[in-house]
Amino acid sequence: MTRVVKKIAVINILEFSQQLLQWSQSYETHLWLDSNRYPQKYSSFDKVLAVDVISELKIDFHNAFEKLDQYQKQTKDYLFGYLSYDLKNDTEYLESKNHDELDFPELYFFQPKKLFFIYNDYVELHYDGSCKDEMKKDLECIFDIVIPIDQEVKNSRIKQRIPKKEYYQKINKIQQHIQRGDTYEINFCMEYYTENILINPLVVYNRLNAISTPPFACYFRNKEHYLISASPERFVRKEGQKLISQPIKGTIKKGNNQKEDLDLINQLKNDSKEQSENIMIVDLVRNDLSKTAMKNSVKVEELCEVYSFKQVHQLISTVTSTAKKEISPVHIIKSLFPMGSMTGAPKISTMKIIENLEESKRGLYSGAVGYFTPNGNFDFNVVIRSILYNAQKKYVSFSVGGAITAKSNSVNEYEECQLKAAAMKKVLGVIN
Repeated sequence: MTRVVKKIAVINILEFSQQLLQWSQSYETHLWLDSNRYPQKYSSFDKVLAVDVISELKIDFHNAFEKLDQYQKQTKDYLFGYLSYDLKNDTEYLESKNHDELDFPELYFFQPKKLFFIYNDYVELHYDGSCKDEMKKDLECIFDIVIPIDQEVKNSRIKQRIPKKEYYQKINKIQQHIQRGDTYEINFCMEYYTENILINPLVVYNRLNAISTPPFACYFRNKEHYLISASPERFVRKEGQKLISQPIKGTIKKGNNQKEDLDLINQLKNDSKEQSENIMIVDLVRNDLSKTAMKNSVKVEELCEVYSFKQVHQLISTVTSTAKKEISPVHIIKSLFPMGSMTGAPKISTMKIIENLEESKRGLYSGAVGYFTPNGNFDFNVVIRSILYNAQKKYVSFSVGGAITAKSNSVNEYEECQLKAAAMKKVLGVIN
């Protein structure tokens, strides 16, 4: 497919970005990805907006990856969308029967009519030929937008799907599974939710992004379904035949001053439990990448490196490989999905335990959002630190979790969940 490309210089790129995102709200389908200029080795642009629909694929898990593979090959164009965690049921003989109020499709991708790639001081517009004549009018509209003053977020009360006492009991059950050898690390998650609430999703996104500024933020709408995400984690990226996966495991709070911050960084660096969690997942990712890799090409570029964000410090590792040319982009993703950082290891038995002990269907949480390029490259995040909203049902949800190992302390794990939930609670105006 041929797109009409126009490059324009922009003096105030930050203001333009805000105007562009505000402009996109008139469309029922759009996806915004923002790196927040976080310093990273692997990156293609600062931000991108995909808006309006030429074609779309919206399906449940049955043969989902095969249908996506056909769709990607047929369009040979930019595709933006998401993979929900429950596509695990398409990769293995598994099921998802837990509570779900959000009702998101399990896979959604669309071929956008209009694309805006934002760089340091310029923007590239990639328009489908059918709407190329709208470029000038769209730009005039965008530049004319006055950014509204930040609105107050109404106070809301939020419920916890798993009460504290029950959470402790479930951690105990997980450790019994570990002692029996059913799993040796499990990412256990719980949902926070509020019902019968109306929110302004863009206001909530802007607030969440401002207090987090993560490298894999995204804002997505498809009709009544919204994702508001401040994800710090990359699932997998493809550059030519090179694959890059960057699992996160290991978290500690930020300090109140520089000295306290350095002490906490050193504490995280030298924490044997946090390091073991990360290394276990690195081994799993190495194994997953080897399924599609050229011989001897799987490498660990970084092991347990500390990355700092506004809310927390985290341990991140970078694992790379060279994929075999005959394997399609979608089948590469299928071989890695779902990401090990959100399951634990070994994957299949651990996912069965997750389904048995968690109370909510994960859905898009701990899935992935991203894009394919026309030449088969891709980049996907991990959907964590994210708020999901069904506007029709007036239902807001977010989930948090952590890696449970034999060394885990249930009280500490619960506190880590509260730390991860703090930003989402704040932007939703939670009062309890």
